[in-house]
Amino acid sequence: MTYLSKTFILVAGLTLSACSQPDRFGDGNTTDLNAAGAGGVVAGSASDPTSPLYFQQAVGDRVLFAVDQSTLSPTAMATLDGQARWLMTNVEYNGIIEGHADEQGTREYNLALGARRANAVSEYLIGKGVSPARLKVISYGKERPLEICSEESCYAKNRRAVTVISAVPTS
Repeated sequence: MTYLSKTFILVAGLTLSACSQPDRFGDGNTTDLNAAGAGGVVAGSASDPTSPLYFQQAVGDRVLFAVDQSTLSPTAMATLDGQARWLMTNVEYNGIIEGHADEQGTREYNLALGARRANAVSEYLIGKGVSPARLKVISYGKERPLEICSEESCYAKNRRAVTVISAVPTS
């Protein structure tokens, strides 16, 4: 082994060993992500029921639509029921509902279809008790696809409405 190789290995070892004790200086200002223990909740994580990440992953932030439709399916309604419960419990968050369409059709048609889809979601959430002042609707039409290909499997993923959670600004 050359002198340079030995030096590199020594520096790498010292660097890794320095990371093994996050509170080595005893200031108590470290955040141990394992401190919650098994079954514990880490604030802001997907296991924290008050976090937007939990909303996205556990509740579900999107619903899908059939071709040229803005009618909510039973599966979509079940997801939206969960969204409504989460929004009613976590009043410090607002929702921005994005309407999307697949790449078929004109830009104008898809913008209108995306708006109908987003409005259908908004109306459903309002009907479940979410304040209309907490919801905003926007349509992206076919401008922000999740999948880009000319196959039904891609089209199906792009025909959606997504509820994006945002914190309520404090005065």
